[in-house]
Amino acid sequence: MTNEEKFNLITRNLEETLTPEELKALLESGAPLKHYIGFEISGKGHVGWVFTMQKIKDLQDAGVEINILLADWHTWLNKKLDGTLETSKRMAREYFEQALKACALAAGADPNKMNFVLGSELYDNLGSNYWAMMIKVAKATTLARMIRSTTIMGRKESEISDSAMLIYPAMQSADIFALKVNIAQAGTDQRNVHVVAREAAATLGEQKPVAIHHHLLQGLMQPVFTTDENGKKVMDLEAAKMSKSKPDSAIFIHDNPDEIKRKINNAYCPEGEVEYNPILDWAKHLILASQGDALQIQRPEKFGGNITYTSYEDLEKDYADKKLHPMDLKNAVAEWLITRLEPARKYFEDPERRAALEEIERLTKK
Repeated sequence: MTNEEKFNLITRNLEETLTPEELKALLESGAPLKHYIGFEISGKGHVGWVFTMQKIKDLQDAGVEINILLADWHTWLNKKLDGTLETSKRMAREYFEQALKACALAAGADPNKMNFVLGSELYDNLGSNYWAMMIKVAKATTLARMIRSTTIMGRKESEISDSAMLIYPAMQSADIFALKVNIAQAGTDQRNVHVVAREAAATLGEQKPVAIHHHLLQGLMQPVFTTDENGKKVMDLEAAKMSKSKPDSAIFIHDNPDEIKRKINNAYCPEGEVEYNPILDWAKHLILASQGDALQIQRPEKFGGNITYTSYEDLEKDYADKKLHPMDLKNAVAEWLITRLEPARKYFEDPERRAALEEIERLTKK
C-alpha cells in the first residue's frame, strides 16, 4: 500500500485532521504508526462505538497499531458508575473491553489486533514518571484552557464541582505521551484535549501527535437548539448525543431486532427535512461513508419500487424532494442495523458477558 493510499484510508470520513501535512510527513518518515483512543467506563455500548470501530478498521487496513485505553481513573474522576475506582476497574475489563470487541466484530475490524490498556495498570507500570508527565502537561497549559477542556467529560464548565475534575484533561493528554503513540483519535467533542496535548508536546520533549477527529452521530430524538454568542441558532451537541439516560436516543449493540425497529420508527425524521435529521445523519456517516456500502430501500411498485443508494448525495436529494418517504428510509436503516449488529448480539449470548451487561445496566440505571 502506498503512503497516499494509507493517508486516504486514515483520513476518510473524518471531520478534521490536525494536521494533514503532519500526517503525510509521518507516513513519509517510515516510522511505525501507533494509535490511541480512550473510553470512559460509563455506559452500554451503542452504535456510535460501531462507527468508531469502522474508523479503526480503516486504521488497521493502513497498518496502524491500535491502542484502546480503558479509562478507569477518568471514570472515577467524572463520578460515573458507583463513584468508586474499584468498580470502574472491574467493569472496564468485564464489560467495556468485551463490548468494544463486539463492536469491532460488527464493524469488520479485528479485535485480536487491538491492545486494550487499562488506565490503572498503565499508571502502576510507569509510576512516578506518569504523574510527573501529567504535572508537566498541567504546567504547560493555562487554567482557562484547562477549564475549557473539561467539556470533554460531557459536562458544562458550570458542572465542574471539585478541583480533581481539572486533572482529567491533563491526564488524558499525558495518556497520549505515556502510550508513545503518534496518532490520537476521538470524536469532535474531544478536540480541546488533543490541542492541549499538541501544545504541551514541545515543553515535554515529546512528539506532537497527529489528531484525527471523527463525526459524532446524532441521537435519534428531536434536536434541542440554543443560541451562540452571535445570536445564531445552533444544535446543542451534548443534548443531541446518544445517551444511556435517554434509551430511545440510541441503538445499543445488544438491542434485539424488534427494539431496533421500534426506536428507529419513533426517531425524529420529518418528511423532506434534511438538516438535523438523525436518520439521514446515520445514513451519511455510518452507512454510506465507505466506498462499496449501500442502503437498500424496499417498497411496493406503486410507491416507486425498490431502490439501492450507494451515494448519500442521491439519497439526500430524493429525500429533500419527497421522492423517498420517511418510513421507507427508516425501514431500510433499521434492517441495515439489525444485520450489522448481529455479531455483537451473538457475542453477548455468552453467559459471562451477559452477566457483565446486566451489571452495567444496574450500575447506570437512574
